Parts: sequence; structure tokens; C-alpha cells
Amino acid sequence: MGFTQPVALVTGASSGFGLLTSVALAKKGYRVVATMRDLSKGESLLEIAETAGVHTAIEIMQVDVTIHDTIEQAVANMIRDYGRIDVLINNAGFAIGGYVEDVPMEAWRAQLETNVFGVIAVARAVLPHMRLQGSGCIVNISSVSGLSAYPGYAPYSTSKFAIEGFSESLRLEMKPYGVRIVLVEPGAYRTEIWRKGFDAIHTSASSPYWSKLSKMLQYSKQAAESAPDPQEVADKIAAIVSTANPKLRYQLGRGVKMGLWGRALLPWKWYEAILLRLLR
Repeated sequence: MGFTQPVALVTGASSGFGLLTSVALAKKGYRVVATMRDLSKGESLLEIAETAGVHTAIEIMQVDVTIHDTIEQAVANMIRDYGRIDVLINNAGFAIGGYVEDVPMEAWRAQLETNVFGVIAVARAVLPHMRLQGSGCIVNISSVSGLSAYPGYAPYSTSKFAIEGFSESLRLEMKPYGVRIVLVEPGAYRTEIWRKGFDAIHTSASSPYWSKLSKMLQYSKQAAESAPDPQEVADKIAAIVSTANPKLRYQLGRGVKMGLWGRALLPWKWYEAILLRLLR
């Protein structure tokens, strides 16, 4: 007899949206393969899963999305053990900041290697199995920064804008095969990605952009400190994967839709002036 429980693969599950979504899916009845680069960071996930009573439904696997052999091995193990992959939560990613002139090319490459090529590689690995099943759901975790870019975050926005285009094309390619492609686009939430990003900003006091970047970072930190609980994103993802005909885009977070409406409706010069006023 085949494995009948739905199976989900979650990348970047050691913290933030990936961790919380792994638990949320397990609570919904999924067998969850939660992947991360460093298995020693899986302790938090298992503790939270145990408290929720779902630790037996979660298996941790080591995957570095920039090392494609680890992706292929994890997918092969899942097919061997369960015979199916019903859901992929393409969550692994990080944020690099700094003004374009101050960010070295190796940092740009690292940003795109994880946030773009890693996402594409994991999707490509599961697509043959979902296509043969005639079903499946891939949720690519994008960001409001993939719809509206801000000064000081060009590397991160570049990566997320790329995921937007990739997901649109993939959705149209896979719809005839019964595979649903969805973009989740959170605004600011209380997750580790921004703390880590703030710690790795490419700048210095001698930079000509120092004062403007400092003001942008101050604004971002204030937004992060008052941001909502990331659990609402995890719960929304768990609901989306059970939806027969999900939308392409789900924008989540305080003030996100209003900001995007402003960008769409205001003349660009007005919108640009409002953003630049923040940096004065």
C-alpha cells in the first residue's frame, strides 16, 4: 500500500516562516520534511513541534539550496520513503542590504544564489513528481520587496522581483498538469531575517551613502519592532495549500496592501517623492 498521508517539503525550516509553517502543516495532517543547512539548528523546531503535539509528524533533513546535490538527495529520499510530494514551501532565503555601490559583487552573487537559484533548483527537483501525480502545490515565499523596491535593499529586492517573474511563468506552465503555483508576499514580520540582515549591511561611516542608509535602517528597525506575529503567515500558508484554486498572489502584513495601492495609483513622481522624503 502507498503512503496516503499528504507530504510537504519545507526549506529554510530552522527559524521564522519555515519553522512555523512546518508545525502548522503538521497540525493540518501533513507529513512534513523540514530542511535546513545546519541540522544543529533543528532543536527549536522540534521543541515547538513537541509542545504542539506534532513532533512525530516532522522529519528533519539537511539541505543547502545552493548545493543542488543535497536537494536531489532529499527529494529522492522522500520519494523512496513516501512515494509522493504534495506540497513544497520554497522558503529558504536571506536579506542583504546596502547601497548598490557599497555592496560587493560576491554579496550580490550570494544573494541570488540562495534566493533565486536555490528556489528554482528545489522547484525543478519536485516538479517531475508533481507532474506525474497530476497534483501538487508550490508556495514560493516572496516579499512585498518583490513588488515595491526601497533604497538600501537592492540585492534583496532584485532577488524577490526575480521570484515574482519565475512564479508567474511557472504557474502558467504547470496549471495544465494540476500543479498550483502560489506567491506569498509578506511585509514586515517579527522574524530573524531582518535582524540577520541588519547585522550584515554593507556600508561604513566613510560611505557617501551612510546618512541616507542610516535613516532607512532606522525606519526599517522601527517597522520590524512593531511588526505582527509571523504565525499569521504560517497559518495562511497552511490554508492556501488546501485551497483547490488558490490565487497567484497573497499579500500579507500591516499596511502592505495600502502601500501597494499607493504605488499603483499615484503618479511615480509623487510616490518617489514620498519615499525620498524618508531619507532627508
